[in-house]
Amino acid sequence: MRKLTKLILDDMRPALGVTEPGAIAFAVATAKEHIGGSLKDIRLTLNSGMYKNAFTCGIPNSSETGIAHAAALGYVAARADRKLECLDEVRPVHNRQARQIVDEGKIHVTLGDISSRIFIHAIITTDEGDASVTIEDAHTNITEIVRNGKVVFKASRKKKNRKLTAEESPLIHRYTLHQLLNYVRTVPVDEMTFIRHAYELNLALFQEALKSSKATITAYLYSQNHQQVISADEQKSASLLCNGAIEARVLGLSKPAMSITGSGAHGIIATLPLYASSQVNSFGEEKLLRATALSYLVCMYIKEYSGKLSAFCGCAIAAGTGMACGLAYLKGGTHKTLTLVIQNMASSITGMICDGGNHGCTMKGIVAVDAAYQSVNLALGGIAIERQHGINGSSAEETMRNIGLIASPGMIQTEGVIVDMMRQK
Repeated sequence: MRKLTKLILDDMRPALGVTEPGAIAFAVATAKEHIGGSLKDIRLTLNSGMYKNAFTCGIPNSSETGIAHAAALGYVAARADRKLECLDEVRPVHNRQARQIVDEGKIHVTLGDISSRIFIHAIITTDEGDASVTIEDAHTNITEIVRNGKVVFKASRKKKNRKLTAEESPLIHRYTLHQLLNYVRTVPVDEMTFIRHAYELNLALFQEALKSSKATITAYLYSQNHQQVISADEQKSASLLCNGAIEARVLGLSKPAMSITGSGAHGIIATLPLYASSQVNSFGEEKLLRATALSYLVCMYIKEYSGKLSAFCGCAIAAGTGMACGLAYLKGGTHKTLTLVIQNMASSITGMICDGGNHGCTMKGIVAVDAAYQSVNLALGGIAIERQHGINGSSAEETMRNIGLIASPGMIQTEGVIVDMMRQK
């Protein structure tokens, strides 16, 4: 298996609901495995991105939203072995139990540092003592477990502030866009068939939105697409599929998405518009799989600079740019075309804020699809915002780096302002 194939395979993860509530529930469920007794309280410390993304987000199998209920459901119902699908077995009785825990004031949430890194510290205290779990850098990456003051598990850590060697730099950054495109063109298609699973999950999630009375934006987009899932209008079909699935996810409807770079919405945007384009134009499965691989890789390239959670909307910007590149590939775009696409995307929606995982993500997805189609159509005609303008770099790689740096360190202060606004509500 080629390195880039493994990189994609290892990054794809099913995620039920928005990944941040799932990660919080997973942390609490893991801590509960290490302590028995009657619950006294649960204390959470979250970095700004985790706090913001879970703040008002819908929770799978529940009518509740937000951090406290995600933690309470993590305690009463989550299965830690299911990781980001840990809330799959939540039932009405669990929602009642969780509501009681929240109403009794047993959940305490503290905002930690303002950063684009993922951080969760969950402590459960019972009449038998306490247990804590620390998660860092990835939604299910447990770095420490402590029970009654004794370290049960501790992951090895790299020294901070040490300059990385070429071999230690993110794998994706060791490739140029030309090399990524060459991989996509030449990798045996049998090595990429696992990507089908992303479409199975994401399309099933879209169908949940189509059936739900809660999914009001999906209903609107469906009417705009002539009451069809796939119509002759490629862009409207792409927006319907993509943003229907996003709406289902942020509302907490009970089907998982296939996440990429730790985000279900990233995974949805990176895939479903490509599916619509492939269906309308009869491109065939092989071309779709290759385009999806390119979409994923460009998204990963940008996200390694921006950080997992930041003040800009990585779903629209990073996944949207990846999807635009995949769309250009489907339509016969060359390396030059992809470079122009990236310049157009960098010059349009870079800087769109992330104000948490919530219903607004659907609107951001609508903008991302629109920007991608305009960027691709212009690029296919040889038209782009030239390199000397704005944050565009002298190469595609430099432009993608600049996009990421706008988020981190560029928007750290913006992140603090957004979180302050949310807390005041």
